[in-house]
Amino acid sequence: MKVYTYSEARQRFADVLNIARTEEVIIKRRGGETFSIIFRKSTKSPFDVPGIKTKATTRDILEAVRESRERFTEQDIKD
Repeated sequence: MKVYTYSEARQRFADVLNIARTEEVIIKRRGGETFSIIFRKSTKSPFDVPGIKTKATTRDILEAVRESRERFTEQDIKD
């Protein structure tokens, strides 16, 4: 367990977070308050999102993407 003062932790915050990946970090404030930083690994992927129900087919989605890309390319040419 590593212990830092508030000022030290503030100055070395990136290091403190890296250390917290492997051990608990305690931060002490002048008034006697103490805080603990503990790394918690996320169990979910940021890409784990709920799906939606739609009547769109794969063909519909691909066509919409193609049209969007064509419009984007046309705007680039005009600018």
